[in-house]
Amino acid sequence: MEFGGHGVVSKLGFAALTCNSALAMYRSRREPASAAFVAGAYAAVVLLLHSLRRFERAGRAGRGRIKVAVWLLTALLTAMFAARVAPLMPPPVAAVVWLMSAATVAGGFWAIFLSR
Repeated sequence: MEFGGHGVVSKLGFAALTCNSALAMYRSRREPASAAFVAGAYAAVVLLLHSLRRFERAGRAGRGRIKVAVWLLTALLTAMFAARVAPLMPPPVAAVVWLMSAATVAGGFWAIFLSR
C-alpha cells in the first residue's frame, strides 16, 4: 500500500520513532547527557533510513559511497548503545558488551564490503 511514494506502514513506523524520541527527550529534559544521546541516536537512525532508501534507488555504480555511510551509521549506533549499556554492567559483562559490539561492527563490514 503506497502513499506519496512511501508505504503507509513506513510512515507509521517513522511517526512512532519520532513520537518515542520526542517523549524520551521530554523525559530527559533535566539530564543534558541523556537528551543528547536521544537526539544523536534519533539523528543517526533517520540518516540511516535515508541512506538505505538512497541505496535501494541507486544503480550499481552509485552504491559505493552509500554503503560506506550505512556502515558508518550502523557502527556509530552500535558504539553509542554499547557506551550507554556497558557502564551499567559488572566489568566482565561490560567487556562482553564491547566485544559483541566490535564483532557486530566487524561482521557488518565483512557483510557489506567483503562478501559477495
